[in-house]
Amino acid sequence: MDEMLIKPIAHIKTDFSDKFGLPRQSGIIPELKGRIVFEPEYRDPNALREIGKYTHLWLIWGFSANRKKAGWEPTVRPPRLGGNTRVGVFATRSPYRPNPLGLTVVMLEKIEVTKEEGTVLVVSGTDMMDGTPIYDIKPYLAYVDAIPDASDGFALSDKRGSLKVIFKNNTLGVMKKDEQDILEKVLAQDPRPQYQGEPDRVYRMDYGSYCISFSISEGTVFVSEIKKKK
Repeated sequence: MDEMLIKPIAHIKTDFSDKFGLPRQSGIIPELKGRIVFEPEYRDPNALREIGKYTHLWLIWGFSANRKKAGWEPTVRPPRLGGNTRVGVFATRSPYRPNPLGLTVVMLEKIEVTKEEGTVLVVSGTDMMDGTPIYDIKPYLAYVDAIPDASDGFALSDKRGSLKVIFKNNTLGVMKKDEQDILEKVLAQDPRPQYQGEPDRVYRMDYGSYCISFSISEGTVFVSEIKKKK
């Protein structure tokens, strides 16, 4: 079989309506949750029998927000290397690849049985946009999937440290405390592309039902505004 047609078995619901601000890898912010809602034809509860015995799951999903490109390129410019160095596409986790598939490990928090959406998987440690299509789910097996002495290649080089986050007075109390705590962890990871570092630039990011405005200077994130989206 030279070609294979795949279609989503589910979509994930998260607080990120845009790519900007997403964690660069899964598990970086364990508190970020998502709800995996299955397509109607895959809502047979038998398909999830015994899944609750696993703590973590592999998700195979699609980079659905990529702009369409004609063909593919053998090299890409990873943000980790500042966006200036080209490396082989298969040596990266770039979303721009011959088949735009992503791979994520999440923690299975709980299983919800709902009337409207059938059986829903609540997971944490997500790194996906709201509405991302999921093509397959497999159990994570620590005894074969975890390799403690594996090399991380260039992925650890040129790594930005965790930033300090300061909320201006007018932003305090706009969000619930637990929402603000998670937002602080998201911003501390520096959501900017690695090649952007203008200290006077104001960035805007959607998170859940809020629009966040912030700037970054000398290792500190200054949150200037948090607005409730209409």
